[in-house]
Amino acid sequence: METRSQTSADGALAPGMIDSCGDFGIRIARDGTWFYHDSPIRRLPLVKLFASVLRHENGEYWLVTPVERGRIEVEDAPFVAVELEASGQDKDQSLTFRTNLDDRVVAGENHPLRVATDPTTGEPRPYIMVKPGLEALLLRSVFYHLIERGHEATIDGEPQFGVWSSGKFFPLGNLTDAT
Repeated sequence: METRSQTSADGALAPGMIDSCGDFGIRIARDGTWFYHDSPIRRLPLVKLFASVLRHENGEYWLVTPVERGRIEVEDAPFVAVELEASGQDKDQSLTFRTNLDDRVVAGENHPLRVATDPTTGEPRPYIMVKPGLEALLLRSVFYHLIERGHEATIDGEPQFGVWSSGKFFPLGNLTDAT
């Protein structure tokens, strides 16, 4: 059954004009590698092209062009943060992340950091929003670098460990849970 939709200004799909092609057979692995029918896509310009039309809607990932859209599988996050550059200190600090596709984003109001907990292992899973609805998982080494920049702050009466970037505080963990 063919469905039709279009994207809104925020990249979400809405009923309308674009043909749905079902599953495209593309998968993004946890490490950020893109696969087509289980074969790695080794051409970075092609991966960047696909990433430029990637959208997230209702828990599903889609490649959306002006004439068609197709669902893809994403094992964790569609991008991986592979590098962190920090400038300034404390509230004046700016944290810039580089992704595996060479996008650069500065953590702040439009690019928040968050730390989820892996339900199986209990380990932290840190992310940064790269584009609306599309996050990058921070490599472990990048997360360690981020933790080195952190300090304690009291948020809503609770001691939190986190970092400042672009004038916004991002909690990395609750200090009372660590004891």
